[in-house]
Amino acid sequence: MPPSPHDPSGGWNASAEAWIRFVDKGDANRTHLLDPLMLELCGDVRGRRVLDIGCGEGRFCRMLKAQGAKVTGIEPATRLREEARRRDPTGTYLAHDAAKLPLADASFDLCVSYIALVDIADHVRAIAEMARVLVPGGRVVFSNLQPYVTTNSKGWHKDARGQKLHFPIDLYAVPRPLVGRWHHIEVTQYHRPLADIMSAFLGAGLVLRRFLEPVPSAEAMREYPAFEDHARVPLFVVMEWTKPLS
Repeated sequence: MPPSPHDPSGGWNASAEAWIRFVDKGDANRTHLLDPLMLELCGDVRGRRVLDIGCGEGRFCRMLKAQGAKVTGIEPATRLREEARRRDPTGTYLAHDAAKLPLADASFDLCVSYIALVDIADHVRAIAEMARVLVPGGRVVFSNLQPYVTTNSKGWHKDARGQKLHFPIDLYAVPRPLVGRWHHIEVTQYHRPLADIMSAFLGAGLVLRRFLEPVPSAEAMREYPAFEDHARVPLFVVMEWTKPLS
């Protein structure tokens, strides 16, 4: 059943157990493709105040905390937030709306958004809030699904033998909610063209430092043959943004 439009978590509470099982089993997209890059962009976080927007069950918060960061996780889905606290009892996990953070201006050195913007209804206000709570010179490290991926819920177009021919894109320029389904997870997500995302960051006064479309290494493809799909059609976009000093 699709997520209820009245569920403020967008279906994440109902899908929380499936998500936790999925993450605990190990998602190669994260462990082999995104984690190393996200950690590299975060840099030396020892003693840094880090805000993780849409932290889920807290996996990346714990990774940053292990490197010495002072991490605050934002997660509106109650079940995921409870799991984050259970796994990290000394951590800080809050239930706030990413588009309306009751946090002080210039109170964080780094904001992280790890494949979370696709789940946020008001991305413009959420990005503006990230910029507001950053200190001058602070950074946003951001990853998300490629916008063309969210135009098409059926994935690759295949021939009669099941060979993948191409990845179809439709209604790319039309922002809209959609239902994401994978591994018994069923949640509301949002398609937005890349121009909308970039405009929100630029409109918040942030400066783009790095823009990446990661593809798997040859070694990773040998270990995970399904990664060859990502070499043909990159699944993610990763960016680093900076708040000007003045």
